[in-house]
Amino acid sequence: MTSKELRKRFLNFFKQRGHKIIPSSSLIPLSSTVLFTSAGMQQLLPYLSGEKDVVKDFGTRHLASYQKCLRTGDIELIGDDTHNTFFEMLGNWSIGQDEKGEYFKEKAINYALNFFCDVLGLKRERLWVTVFSGAKNIPPDKESFEIWKKYGILPSHIRSFGMTDNFWGPVTKEGPCGPCTEIHYDRGEEYGCGYPDCGPNCPRCQRFVELWNLVFMEYNKKLKTKNSYNRTIALKQASESFQYEKLPQKNVDTGIGFERLAAVLEGKPSVYETDIFWPIIQEIEKKSPVNYLQQKRVFRILADHLRAIVFLVSEGVVPSNLDRGYVLRRILRRMIRYSTLLLLKGVWYADCLKRIGEYYEGIYPSLLQNEERVITVIENEREQFERTLQKGMKQFKKLIEFKLKNGKPKIIRGEEAFELYETYGFPLELTVQLAQEKNFSVERENFWKTFKEHQEISRRGAEKKFGGHGIEKIQSKEEKIKITKLHTATHLLQAALRKVLGSQVKQQGSDINEERLRFDFSFNRKLTGKELKEVENLVNEKIKENLAVKFDKLPLEEALRSGALAFFREKYPSVVKVYTIFNPETKEVFSKEICAGPHVRTTSQLGHFKILKEQSSERGVRRIRATLE
Repeated sequence: MTSKELRKRFLNFFKQRGHKIIPSSSLIPLSSTVLFTSAGMQQLLPYLSGEKDVVKDFGTRHLASYQKCLRTGDIELIGDDTHNTFFEMLGNWSIGQDEKGEYFKEKAINYALNFFCDVLGLKRERLWVTVFSGAKNIPPDKESFEIWKKYGILPSHIRSFGMTDNFWGPVTKEGPCGPCTEIHYDRGEEYGCGYPDCGPNCPRCQRFVELWNLVFMEYNKKLKTKNSYNRTIALKQASESFQYEKLPQKNVDTGIGFERLAAVLEGKPSVYETDIFWPIIQEIEKKSPVNYLQQKRVFRILADHLRAIVFLVSEGVVPSNLDRGYVLRRILRRMIRYSTLLLLKGVWYADCLKRIGEYYEGIYPSLLQNEERVITVIENEREQFERTLQKGMKQFKKLIEFKLKNGKPKIIRGEEAFELYETYGFPLELTVQLAQEKNFSVERENFWKTFKEHQEISRRGAEKKFGGHGIEKIQSKEEKIKITKLHTATHLLQAALRKVLGSQVKQQGSDINEERLRFDFSFNRKLTGKELKEVENLVNEKIKENLAVKFDKLPLEEALRSGALAFFREKYPSVVKVYTIFNPETKEVFSKEICAGPHVRTTSQLGHFKILKEQSSERGVRRIRATLE
């Protein structure tokens, strides 16, 4: 069975059982508390918590999907048989209970066994399951244990574990969560460690692969403290600061590791030999004098990281030293570093990008459209990294020699590791890798402490950069009017840039005074004269159409779900203003953004828009200066 056939069978199985199929949400989540979507349920959080009515919005309580996800917490494990940074999750949900209240543990378990054994043909005797053993005043899940036995799972194949292994969530500090029961597949003795206690979650081997996690979401994890000051402190304290309360409803939230299940069904020893990854690895092998069996782990890391890079860049993420951009830079530089081990040169990955795009055509068709942009991002980062790498290696060597010569401990302090990162672009893991080669250790915790301190300083400095109109300090009424007009023109400019250049355009900063606007946006090349003229003409066209400008006050998460553009979510309050620029007759929306204002009421008040200059602001970011005449 191919992976594409697996995807179809999963969706058809749940569609036939009354589930509505919903599309994958973006890798960039609505919530500003996490960087990436890491589970299928994230787009459904308001419904799982009971804040929103799922029946009103979806017409049913029963949903299913495949979801793009990204996690880097296990990045050191990439290259083994089962781990990926980017991956897909197949999931089904029952959100709240219908009048009969029958779709909970038994139905979820029955569906899972039905799909695995009857539809996919997995042998029941090769399935092992784990259940929650109880902790934190939450009782053990004896009910699930009995249900598994009822449906033919041997008691010897059922193991109990605690909070770490069999209690799922929440995805943020607080929120919906609950005990879970997991289905593991026994790949056979040849993958095992030989110990008599070997089983699911074995720390010594990968014989048992977790395939499906069924979460029975009954609890809400909350901080015990109430006021904001204590709340900040409590977030830094141990788990005793949290308490688990019953949710107002019961939910079923399940997730299958798509790539892992594909490997089992294709009879492959790892996810990297499936039809998802193997074409990528074959293309890498064509460009390298090294073959796959000689450097299996390195080939796998390159294939994994390249796929993750394609999806991140397609979501508009650009390499930087902060947040999502830092994650992308880390993956990019890790890929570049490992590519040297296979003696790969030039744009070795170009044909790999084609294989990735071809595989996901019809699933995520935009990937094929972003091939050129991905190459530009990788090449820009490679050039920058190689230059700084040479300088950084010299600095690293000096640091090691100084410590050895002066009898210092074989430890690279967090501040020293951060300097290598900040000045020479070394990801922390590169410093760790180089240190281990010299029998040195690295103070990882202190590195992240220094990193967060630096990040906070950068964010404070960015407050003027994002939304810096400064109108509240201006006394002149005439100047206030000019700035108000330019502020509205900035919204038109961003919308026009996205229409002409694509949705990868995202605001990176702006500055407005009474004479001109300055707008920074993510884009990897200089704009052509034709493109600039097209943008300028489109803005003026919308000004002449006399579009209406209105604002609504909405909760942040609702504003994001409505499609409003957001560029610095960490700075937004819980309730925001959303400005919409639209045609009052046709109701067609041209621009919709979260913004604090100020704005004119109609675009005809703006006059004529003129682009003065377009230039580079920093790598991957362009800058436009413009005015109104």
